[in-house]
Amino acid sequence: MVVERLRNHVQTVRALFEQDRRDAVAGVWLPDGLSRKYPRAGEEWPWFWVWPDTHLSRDPRSGLQRRHHLSDRSFQFAIKAAGTAAGLNKRVTPHVLRHSFATHCLEKGYDIRTVQELLGHASVETTQIYTHVMQKPGLGVRSPLDG
Repeated sequence: MVVERLRNHVQTVRALFEQDRRDAVAGVWLPDGLSRKYPRAGEEWPWFWVWPDTHLSRDPRSGLQRRHHLSDRSFQFAIKAAGTAAGLNKRVTPHVLRHSFATHCLEKGYDIRTVQELLGHASVETTQIYTHVMQKPGLGVRSPLDG
């Protein structure tokens, strides 16, 4: 069900991208080095946002009207609203979801280095923070002799 919803979302975003191209909206902002090397890349689908803002805004660097990604605040609000709509009586934030993801991965036996990479942590010590709330600490590695 999640994969289907994501596919639908990407189709909707693709339609928005195509509308922006028809309306000659400036493409997404790219860092200077990339924009010099690939001057039209910001107008190509692979560079478009997966979570675009619904409104155009003025780019403070160039002054161009363009579509930016969804703001952090908007994303946080959407996550909180989804938790409320689901009837959850707990605090729901992007950080809580990230923390839950890491904890569940570790509880299911994922190697801590794999979780470190998935979370983008530079240090495994940062990832080890998630082990303190595990429901089944120490069960991440099982001997094949345990049957």
